[in-house]
Amino acid sequence: MSAADNRVTGRGDSRPAVSVAIPIVAGIICALVGYTSSFAVVLAGLRGVGASPVQAASGLLAVTVCMALASIVLSYRFRIPITSAWSTPGAALLAATGAVAGGWPAAVGAFLITGVLFVVTGLWSGLSSLIGRIPVPVAQAMLAGVLLPLCIAPATSLAHHPAAVAPVLLTWLVLVKAAPRWAVPGAFLAAMIVIAITASTGDVHLSASELIPRLEFVAPSWGWQALVGIAIPLYVVTMAAQNIPGVAVMKTFDYEVPWRPSMLVTGLGTVLGAVAGGHAINLAAISAALAAGPDAGPDRSRRWIAAVSAGVSYLVIAPLSAALSALVLAAGEGVLEAVAGVALLGAFAGAISGAFADPHTRTAAGITFVIAASGVSLLGIGSAFWALLIGIIAFVILRPDSDVGIRLRRLVGPLVGRGEVGRADVGVGGHPVEDTTTPDQRGGTQQ
Repeated sequence: MSAADNRVTGRGDSRPAVSVAIPIVAGIICALVGYTSSFAVVLAGLRGVGASPVQAASGLLAVTVCMALASIVLSYRFRIPITSAWSTPGAALLAATGAVAGGWPAAVGAFLITGVLFVVTGLWSGLSSLIGRIPVPVAQAMLAGVLLPLCIAPATSLAHHPAAVAPVLLTWLVLVKAAPRWAVPGAFLAAMIVIAITASTGDVHLSASELIPRLEFVAPSWGWQALVGIAIPLYVVTMAAQNIPGVAVMKTFDYEVPWRPSMLVTGLGTVLGAVAGGHAINLAAISAALAAGPDAGPDRSRRWIAAVSAGVSYLVIAPLSAALSALVLAAGEGVLEAVAGVALLGAFAGAISGAFADPHTRTAAGITFVIAASGVSLLGIGSAFWALLIGIIAFVILRPDSDVGIRLRRLVGPLVGRGEVGRADVGVGGHPVEDTTTPDQRGGTQQ
């Protein structure tokens, strides 16, 4: 990128004017790709924690409107391409968590608390620092464990419903090679065709009222199971997998995201959307590149228009939420799972890579991953919370330079004949860390 590209265009800039249509079109594409790539995951998540089909459609409508307004407000105010999105990893977490004590009203209460935590993050830097201290391998392993059952679902759905699921997966596979950006939207389009064919046979019955967009407001209830099992994991996974990476993505394009205003706006948006069933909005991560990158035009000072365009596009798409929700939820079994699963494969692969990149922390990451993927519930609290808690404890104890780990090895080592213990380069099992990986594995380790 040239120096001319990096500076804000002034009146004396002699560069040829670039049509405003370029960032506008980029924003429209950003919204279409972002929406169609993951709305099935949002529906699966809301349904997973107890929402009825109408309540799930309301939640989808609420988060769509809130992230649209957040994108418009932030990008217009700061004149940089800040795009907001719903929390896709958070929705996957909800799908894996399942219903909690108190049902759907308790889940809505947890969404409200999550929004309040975002607001507090913007007001108090200490909470941001606390989130930053969560070990990356543990956070990534928890996310990977949460995503695993959803990513497996397309394979199991294919085995049980091949006629409905095979066209979706084949379309996705072809487009992954030919046009990766459009792979998941293409799978979604294939799913719509499958649904249309199913509807023509009379197997799908929809009333006109199900196609009309409306918000279903819910009086929240409060319970410690929902707080610990939904609100805290939803906050952590959204911060770790969306907000923090979103800031990093923007930095790669030389944009500095205003942290406090962004947290306040997305936090308030989450609170407002929660009463209608929306789970969480945040800074966009992957889709942020579509509005902030070169596809939005060579003039960096005008790329904010792409983010505004994306927000407006979301507002146009929002009224279709009810119809899309009704069609997808009324589809044959396996179709929704197939679309959601392929939409999350990229995130799953990235989480696995981040979790197991460092050989020093693989055991702690493995413990976290297995617990999160197990789906176990203890004391009414889902596996994500227990995975995070136990994973952090394992990370502290098993880390090679951990004082606790060194003391334990000194205590246990002589009893089991491990030889020299207590060195910082001794890994789990008493073996030197450098001997626990193959050359190929070490070649893939992040530096």
